[in-house]
Amino acid sequence: MFLHIGNDVVVRKTDIIAVFDMDNTTISKQSRDFLTMAQKNDEVIDICDDLPKSYIVVNCDGQNKVYISSVSSQTIYKRSDLGKMIF
Repeated sequence: MFLHIGNDVVVRKTDIIAVFDMDNTTISKQSRDFLTMAQKNDEVIDICDDLPKSYIVVNCDGQNKVYISSVSSQTIYKRSDLGKMIF
């Protein structure tokens, strides 16, 4: 299954490692360092036209990618149907 993460971009659900809220996580030095390192390694893909609300870490075919999205992490979570899964 695929998940729409904003601006006509879809990724495989199984490739998603994590979805982070931009406001809450960029307060942390570790998160800022992670995003800086991803930027230096050309792993960041900015898909937002507006203010970034989330970033999605994806591993596709052994390559990490970080998508910066204007879609909130809560909306991405709802779209993923993870709330309906039984563990």
